[in-house]
Amino acid sequence: MNIHAKSIRYFDVICRSGSIREAARRLHVDGSAVNRQLLNLEEEIGVALFERLPGGLRLTEAGRIFSHHVVTVLQDEQRALAELEQLQGVERGEVRVAAAESLNADFLPAVLEAMLRRYPKVRIHTFMLGSESIAHQVSSGEVDVGAAFAMQQGADLTCVGSGIFRLGAIMAPDHPLAARKEVTFDDCADFPLVMANPDFAVHSLLLPLMQKAAKPVQPVVYTGSIELMRQLAMRGLGIAFQTRIGLNALCADRRLAYVPLCESENVAAHLGFYVRSARALPPAVTALIAIMNEQLGRLQREEVGTS
Repeated sequence: MNIHAKSIRYFDVICRSGSIREAARRLHVDGSAVNRQLLNLEEEIGVALFERLPGGLRLTEAGRIFSHHVVTVLQDEQRALAELEQLQGVERGEVRVAAAESLNADFLPAVLEAMLRRYPKVRIHTFMLGSESIAHQVSSGEVDVGAAFAMQQGADLTCVGSGIFRLGAIMAPDHPLAARKEVTFDDCADFPLVMANPDFAVHSLLLPLMQKAAKPVQPVVYTGSIELMRQLAMRGLGIAFQTRIGLNALCADRRLAYVPLCESENVAAHLGFYVRSARALPPAVTALIAIMNEQLGRLQREEVGTS
């Protein structure tokens, strides 16, 4: 069911694709039809919404303002349709979630299992991104919920759940530091290090420790993959740094060792769940957030139990 005018939907797709031709391809219509809808919309509003450039289209200031309105309109439509379905006894809906990759091992599978068991007719789309990208995706309306560490919260984002997790060093079980209860970053810097790329939250958390280190820090590997960091640590190729989230099974099987950083109180990882501010959330999104917070509570209890 499409409640709103075709021109608004076409405008939204043009914004996301950057050209009339690409928008037409995504909409499975002729390019002239897309252009006609855009011209009609601009005539109705009375201002140009895009600059026509050789390389495509770029939003004007008026277009940028209107695009924020369109995101709200389309998300409110999703909420209204979900509520109408609930009145008919149908628990359907669609939820888009962007999350940090480190949540893949335990947190997200547990959330999705609970969600799909309780609401089997809800469709869920997941995207693995860095913190900055997650913030942009939520604020632009590309996703409904973002789950990220150390994310900068702007005025257009609202936190709907959060927890604090200690940062630790991960390494092979037979590593010389593996038997310690705690280690300092300088202790770890005496050995090969595997570090996250600068656009990852863990990198920004460790940056003050790297800058204060007794000697220059020269990692053997920089990577944008949390899983690769774990694999390299398990193989004894270096020490990496993560929270304990998703590591319990690996540690219990003695495939990996996790040792908290002494400095963790100053560089603790804040995990937060975010939605776009001033948005009325559809029932399916609200249900998912409730389950995410349930699982967050479980992780925090486990954090306390292992500290």
